[in-house]
Amino acid sequence: QVQMVESGGGLVQAGDSLRLSCAASGRTFSGATMGWFRQAPGKERELVAAVTWSGVSTYYSDSVKGRFTISRDNAKITVSLQMNSLKPEDTAVYYCAAARELWVLPKNRNEYEYWGQGTQVTVSS
Repeated sequence: QVQMVESGGGLVQAGDSLRLSCAASGRTFSGATMGWFRQAPGKERELVAAVTWSGVSTYYSDSVKGRFTISRDNAKITVSLQMNSLKPEDTAVYYCAAARELWVLPKNRNEYEYWGQGTQVTVSS
């Protein structure tokens, strides 16, 4: 049974940092891109960062570029999101996900097959 479990969310003030982690189990995820999505109330779930299996290629949305850093540890099957200089507009539920197709970096949520349950990040002004 595949499981993806996020941790590290919480309530912080604007300008603070948080590190989200996601531990995957149940399969190797070899070749699969892993990403972090977020969904704010009343908004669509959006991809904020993704990293390929090798770690060579990454994607960041414009809203987080320069502030967030995604990384992965294939031996431990984990993916992390370091979030710096947090803003109130970063408030959302954050989900980690693994892509369905191997060796590509998809940006559409429908191209991700496995999902975590989500972790709340709240940034106060």
